[in-house]
Amino acid sequence: MIIPVTSDTFGYDIVIGREILKNISSLLNLDRKVLIVTDSGVPKKYAQSVADLSKEPVIVTIPQGESSKNISELGNIMSVMLKSGFSRGDCVVAVGGGVVGDISGFAASCYMRGIDFYNIPTTLLSQVDSSIGGKTAIDFDGVKNAVGAFYQPKKVIIDTAVLDTLDFRQLASGLAEAIKMAVTCDEKLFSFIENSQDLKADLPKIIECAINIKKSVVEKDPKESGLRRVLNFGHTIGHAVEAEEKGRLLHGECVALGMLPFCADSVKQRLYSLLKKYSLPVNIEKSDSLIDYIKHDKKQSDGGIITVFVNEIGSFEFRKMTAEEIINLI
Repeated sequence: MIIPVTSDTFGYDIVIGREILKNISSLLNLDRKVLIVTDSGVPKKYAQSVADLSKEPVIVTIPQGESSKNISELGNIMSVMLKSGFSRGDCVVAVGGGVVGDISGFAASCYMRGIDFYNIPTTLLSQVDSSIGGKTAIDFDGVKNAVGAFYQPKKVIIDTAVLDTLDFRQLASGLAEAIKMAVTCDEKLFSFIENSQDLKADLPKIIECAINIKKSVVEKDPKESGLRRVLNFGHTIGHAVEAEEKGRLLHGECVALGMLPFCADSVKQRLYSLLKKYSLPVNIEKSDSLIDYIKHDKKQSDGGIITVFVNEIGSFEFRKMTAEEIINLI
């Protein structure tokens, strides 16, 4: 299946299939120097399958986890490209989750003022969310995604077979991002996830629906100047929880916690039950450090933060709120 993403300034395809990594050279231009970035938690065979079909492959493996999204690892990736003689005609391929995609895409945007970037997401979370839309970044001075660029991939390859190696917690974390999109934009998708009896069997449909939601939003607002803010549902408090937890909770688990306070009571009841069904966390403990992170949200401007509130599943509204008002929702 091919889902095209197009706007006035860019266009690329999202290719979805099972075991399509085996034929990756027919989907990507690998007849050149190819920097393959992966992390220590991704099965080595995925990056190697890309390397085996590349003319001049170079593999860089960063440590697993959010802590690798730093300026030192970014510098190391670009240093490897320089030492290996990469030119503007070469490319970067990310093989991993959101961390790998974020730092690889940012490196590609910076090197020689921009070289081709392909994204092969290997987690459910990155397949339905972070691999699409061109947001690349590293964390800086303790602030998540503080330094980055909008830089669109040339192509996104989603091989659903790679999800077979993920444990249930990782799948549930990724599912939280699909639930996020369903709550704000698609009641039918929410009901489908709600009624699913076999998550793994239903994943292809969930992935397709979630991607189509994000595609539609990104095409209308590629640089998050308006509508695209809907994708931040769950992230205002979720990012604060993630910073406070320092890796103890997965990103999707933090988003799950961040959604509930921004829902009307009737929505909250259904969402609470759905999150519990997939063993996602539902209770936040208010603390001084959590409050401090919310007060320093990087999206705050003109005395407020644009938040996303859901009164009815499948629709949303933007609300400008102060940090204190957000804290009072917890």
